[in-house]
Amino acid sequence: MLDLSRRTLLGTAAATTLAGRARAQAQPTIRIGVLSDMSGPYRDISGPNCVSAARQAVQDFGAAAGLNVEILQADHQNKADVGLNIARQWFDREGVDAITDVNNSGIAFALNGLAREKNKAHINSGAASVDFTGPHCSPNAVHWTTDTWANAQSTGGALAKAGAKRWYCITADYAFGHSVQREVTRVVEAHGGQVVGSSVYPFPQTTDFSSFLVTAAAARPDVIALCNAGTDMINCVKQGQEFGLGRRQIRVAAMIAFIVDVHTIGLSGAQGLTFTESTYWDLNDRTRALTTRLRPKMVNNHFPNSVTFQCYSVVLHYLKAAAAIGAVQAKASGLATIEAMKRLPTDDDAFGPGSVRADGRKLHPTILLQAKAPNESRGSWDYLKPVAETPADQAFRPLADGNCAFLRS
Repeated sequence: MLDLSRRTLLGTAAATTLAGRARAQAQPTIRIGVLSDMSGPYRDISGPNCVSAARQAVQDFGAAAGLNVEILQADHQNKADVGLNIARQWFDREGVDAITDVNNSGIAFALNGLAREKNKAHINSGAASVDFTGPHCSPNAVHWTTDTWANAQSTGGALAKAGAKRWYCITADYAFGHSVQREVTRVVEAHGGQVVGSSVYPFPQTTDFSSFLVTAAAARPDVIALCNAGTDMINCVKQGQEFGLGRRQIRVAAMIAFIVDVHTIGLSGAQGLTFTESTYWDLNDRTRALTTRLRPKMVNNHFPNSVTFQCYSVVLHYLKAAAAIGAVQAKASGLATIEAMKRLPTDDDAFGPGSVRADGRKLHPTILLQAKAPNESRGSWDYLKPVAETPADQAFRPLADGNCAFLRS
């Protein structure tokens, strides 16, 4: 009798385990698309390494609540029509529930409209324009990227306070570049300075910036503000060195830059360069631990930068929200998942504790970093030192100033 009872209990336990597995397998698969620049000027900033970050987030999240997750990837080629066609196919034919990265503001704005139309989630971790939570805001979107307002406030504000009064902008001719220039102008004028001129260049086809740098130098600015990113920013810095801007006591400020850019330029050329990131791999024990997990999966043996961390963070929080409301509801409504993301506090190894504001703005501190001199570096990728930190409640544009339309309806 005892043996029979034991066999019965063991059989019941096995049946329960199998039933649990069956239920987990029966759960619909959450599909997340990483839509990025996989081959162009922003490839090293995000691209394949953001795919790795998204997959790491899935791995770290685990199988909570029996959630099945699949990561897809595609190259938007910095073309709005290409990006939107991919997104539409993902939504309509491939069951994608959320799209992340989208490191081109023009494409991100267009995707906001499509995601809202299809009731999907746009969990952006790559587009930098502050207009993402302003004129182009959407209830179906969150913005994890340290935006142009925050970068100008941190980098531009620090230089303006230090006495830089005359500024000249070299600007990529699309939504992101114009947003950077607008925010730089705001900060400079607030500190009693002026933008004495600007050169707007075709994006992404420009590689020779010599004429723009010569024109900028002729205006005798204290600072040339690079309102671009990626390969364009790197080329501007290198070509500026060739023209001897430093000898003319003209400072070049990268308004959007990343540790991978310093790696490409080299410390001898980048030393003293100041810029803002949302976090840094060597910031604390948690960022170092996450870096250790990510490093084996990074393309070209790179270290993660803030965009990599942002993609990891937003995917992890999206999965927590999807688990909280259930996979069925998460697939049925991107809006419901985004609302859950706003309700839940954020906490991860990239940023620590935080929150998501009503307009979708992820709040975290920003860090002003400076490239070390070669003799200050302790080894590989020890390139940066924190100069100042802006608290989360001051780092981003106030909610009321964004005039987000869906918050007024």
